[in-house]
Amino acid sequence: MSPEEFRKHGHQLIDLIADYRQGVGELPVMAQVEPGYLKAALPTSAPAQGEPFEQILKDVDQLVMPGLSHWQHPDFFGYFPSNGTLSSVLGDFLSTGLGVLGLSWQSSPALSELEETTVDWLRQMVGLSDQWSGVIQDTASTSTLVALISARERSSDYALAKGGLQGQGKPLMIYTSAQAHSSVDKAALLAGFGKDNIRYIETDEHFAMRPQALAAAIEEDLANGLQPCAVVATTGTTTTTALDPLQPIGEIARQFGLWLHVDSAMAGSAMILPECRWMWDGIEQADSIVVNAHKWLGVAFDCSLYFVRDPQHLIRVMSTNPSYLQSAVDSKVKNLRDWGIPLGRRFRALKLWFMLRSEGIENLQQRLRRDLDNAQWLAEQVRNAQGWELLAPVQLQTLCIRHRGDGLEGEALDAHTRRWADRLNASGVAYVTPATLNGRWMVRVSVGALPTEREHVAELWRNLQQVVQG
Repeated sequence: MSPEEFRKHGHQLIDLIADYRQGVGELPVMAQVEPGYLKAALPTSAPAQGEPFEQILKDVDQLVMPGLSHWQHPDFFGYFPSNGTLSSVLGDFLSTGLGVLGLSWQSSPALSELEETTVDWLRQMVGLSDQWSGVIQDTASTSTLVALISARERSSDYALAKGGLQGQGKPLMIYTSAQAHSSVDKAALLAGFGKDNIRYIETDEHFAMRPQALAAAIEEDLANGLQPCAVVATTGTTTTTALDPLQPIGEIARQFGLWLHVDSAMAGSAMILPECRWMWDGIEQADSIVVNAHKWLGVAFDCSLYFVRDPQHLIRVMSTNPSYLQSAVDSKVKNLRDWGIPLGRRFRALKLWFMLRSEGIENLQQRLRRDLDNAQWLAEQVRNAQGWELLAPVQLQTLCIRHRGDGLEGEALDAHTRRWADRLNASGVAYVTPATLNGRWMVRVSVGALPTEREHVAELWRNLQQVVQG
């Protein structure tokens, strides 16, 4: 494709995206297709000769679009907000078009320095002190893995340079709650801790970690000759957005010399609101934090911000310095390859930079406050409606709800919940997420898609009341 052909088709593609965003509210929220539909429609091998770009766009419209569930839809209330503001989409488009890589500062100086600057902007926006430094990772899963590897090495006196975990005399222990994201388990396994060495700490009536139970588990492990290593606390758990109490957890981590990683992937965006920062009370005691700017905040996926209080613990583990990447300025700059697992990195900071400059802090704050207000409005409707119940505090923008019907309990209640949630999703008028809480099914309603206004939340409530009737 020549630059002139790119110019022509690029305009067509931008028009496609703009038309999609304008009309997405008219589409069924959930894809209305069966497994294997697309594979059956595509050739079994790549074309020997190039095809016209118009044909490719036609297939996008006729084959790909029907198989999408629309996260940017105003009636999308599933999972979590994964907003892609159009300003950040343009930044991502430019990043791909420029095609530069950040192997080192010298390989693309602007890539490194724009990332340092924009991540620091966000550090200030969420109220972290200047003791913190940050870097863009791909997802919270990678950030948690990096945190636990760093914790492992600090606790083992950097055993990676010696015999690794196989040279350790005592098993290293990880502490988290059963409400933590599944990526914590995955990271602990990939970092070599082993499933048997993860302790799931009891939670309170609001599904937050109990500090007393954490301290008791640590003391028990020490008495049994085990070595406590790290605590993963969560601000805004996946299922209920529960808030682990960071102040007492941080004090316990400091007392026993444990690494404290705070998973604030979704809820971290709320910290741009000063009135929400009580949720982070004690955050300065942490060693690492993850905030997914590609969720509620609005940066196009993927853009996960990983902050550390002492970057030397990270760099000592992640640093790589092959001769072909060494330069005369290495002592003066931050080489971001030493801040994560990949050697190379995309110019992700462009989409963060575009969004922050285009939207501004005040507009972002206004949108998040809108979502918080809409969630509270819906919570009030649920509280006042017969047969409906809220199962967890609505501390952010996620509601956990259940409809009991005519005295249903146990498995009958589970079946009722799954049926009406599936009916709602299959109808295409809204998308919600069934999940389990305390062993029973309920439905999560996550408010926060970019175009979602009060009218859409009110329509969801009407649809919920209708769909439970069968």
